[in-house]
Amino acid sequence: MTSQSTAGRANQKLRTRTAIVQAAAELSRTGREVTMPEIAEAALVSEATAYRYFPDLASLLREAIAGQLPAAAEALQPVADSDDPVERIAAATEFLLRHVLARQGAVRALIAATITRPGEATARPGLRFGLIDQALAPLAGTLGASDPAALTQLKRDLAVVVSAEALFNLLDLYGLDPEDAVTSIVHTATTLTSAALRLRVSGREPFVRQRPPCRASKMTPLDG
Repeated sequence: MTSQSTAGRANQKLRTRTAIVQAAAELSRTGREVTMPEIAEAALVSEATAYRYFPDLASLLREAIAGQLPAAAEALQPVADSDDPVERIAAATEFLLRHVLARQGAVRALIAATITRPGEATARPGLRFGLIDQALAPLAGTLGASDPAALTQLKRDLAVVVSAEALFNLLDLYGLDPEDAVTSIVHTATTLTSAALRLRVSGREPFVRQRPPCRASKMTPLDG
């Protein structure tokens, strides 16, 4: 095989891979469920070809969505001039949740992959962590300097709330409509942040200390 034909084959593979990723990215923006057969059809390739380039739907969606994620500073540009962590957390939370709503079919597929194969490389893009760090940046020289453990704990607490999982919990299990769900989670995130700041000013211990772990013999398979 000549070098010219080898280069042509490599270029064709690149075009095919690019077409598959672009099709996945476009379908993810519809917000509805995304499947490998649907992606292959949109990319004008067979499903078998799509699987030759990507071993599973999750790995393809990770690559497709990664190109759609803005930098945290860009996402929080509307509050760039604010030093109020509560206002900034509200903006970060709403941005993330609306981003998830616009791509929820793809996000649900990635969450499912993370749950069913936790030991494999199925990590989702961690947009929430960068947003939380950026939103709380004004605290780096105050709470972060005086009590770094408290700032770390606040970020962990917010990571539970500022999340696709929290959104889907309110949509699927609680039955809220999307706008009410967004409002509820923004309220919870800002309440957590405000409480942490109030406790710091008052000089009280900001977080409840951990209880001793439960004995394994008393736990059931449903405990968590």
